[in-house]
Amino acid sequence: MTLKIAQFLSTMLFALVMGVFWGTWFTLSRSIEGFQPQTFLDIGQTAIRNLAVPMAILMPLSLLSALIMIALLPKRSIAFVFAIVAFALMVAALVVTLAVEVPIDNQIKVWTIATLPANWEMLRDRWEFYHGVRTFVSIFALAFMTVSGLSNQPY
Repeated sequence: MTLKIAQFLSTMLFALVMGVFWGTWFTLSRSIEGFQPQTFLDIGQTAIRNLAVPMAILMPLSLLSALIMIALLPKRSIAFVFAIVAFALMVAALVVTLAVEVPIDNQIKVWTIATLPANWEMLRDRWEFYHGVRTFVSIFALAFMTVSGLSNQPY
C-alpha cells in the first residue's frame, strides 16, 4: 500500500510540474515573438511572480517523492527502471530551469520599458527555446513515471 501511495503522489506531482510547463508553452510561448515589449513585460513579470514560489516547492517535492518511490520499488523490476528514467528526466528539467530559465527570469522581472536591454529579444528567444526543451523533457518524465506506476513486473 505504501508503494502505491508513493507512485500515485509521484505521478500527481510530476503531472503538476509538467502541466505548468505545458500550459505556459501551449498558451504563451508559441506566440511570444508577436508580443509588443510592454505586453511581453506585463505577461512575463506576472508569470514570474505567480510561479516562482510554487514551482520552487513543487519541483523539489516531485523529485523527493520520486526518490521515495524508487526506494520502495523492487530493484529488479521494470517499474524501477522507468522510475529512474523519469527521475533523471525531471532532474534535467530542473537543471534547465536553474541554469537557463531562472537567470533570464531574474533579468526580466526588473525590466521596464525604459530599461529594456537592446538584446531583450535574443534573451526572450533563448528563454523560449529552453522552455520548450524543459516542457518536452517533463512530458517524457511524466510518461515514464506513469508507465512505472502501471508496471511492477520483474525483468
